[in-house]
Amino acid sequence: MASSPRWAGLVVALAAATAAGQALFFQTEVGQVALVDLWERTAEAFGQPVDEARYAELQALSAHGPLYGVITAILGGPVLTLVVAAVVFVAVRPSGNRAVSFTQVLAVAAHAGVILALRQLVSVPVNYAREATGGATSLGVLFPGLDAASFVGRLLGTLDVFVLWWVVVLAIGVGVLYGRPARSLTIAFVGVYAGLALLLAVTMTALGGTA
Repeated sequence: MASSPRWAGLVVALAAATAAGQALFFQTEVGQVALVDLWERTAEAFGQPVDEARYAELQALSAHGPLYGVITAILGGPVLTLVVAAVVFVAVRPSGNRAVSFTQVLAVAAHAGVILALRQLVSVPVNYAREATGGATSLGVLFPGLDAASFVGRLLGTLDVFVLWWVVVLAIGVGVLYGRPARSLTIAFVGVYAGLALLLAVTMTALGGTA
């Protein structure tokens, strides 16, 4: 990737695959009901109760589930890849006299994104079987007896196994590209992800409270 950084074709292919899977799932009645449930839980987690009128609005919006699936696939694929590459390119400095181009960083981010695409494709059949969406690959799944509305439950529900895998692979790729120790970058990247998850869990607990 460093000598011949290619990323566009891969990003487009991954986005198309995930968009198709998401659109297919949200086209079904099960997917649309699960989508409404996701929106309702998200609103309540941030302290916004959903009354009957608002619930009816969410049900109407769920008819556009396939479009929602395509949009989320684009945001979680090409857009996220560009944002992550830009952040890494600005924040990480190469060691010695090594020169790193943005295209090289973009190629690393794009290839690491295969893991996130795999996460979406794995989640589709699991979510259909569960008749729910969100959290299919989170650490919270490992603790079924834990109250999902508790602080610990929210934190574990925010941390995702595939995202952790993606963070580690991204850190290793960036380390090789920049000539930096992969271990230290991995610790730093995982720390940032854990910090964001902790901030989100604290925010949801403060706004939505605990059950």
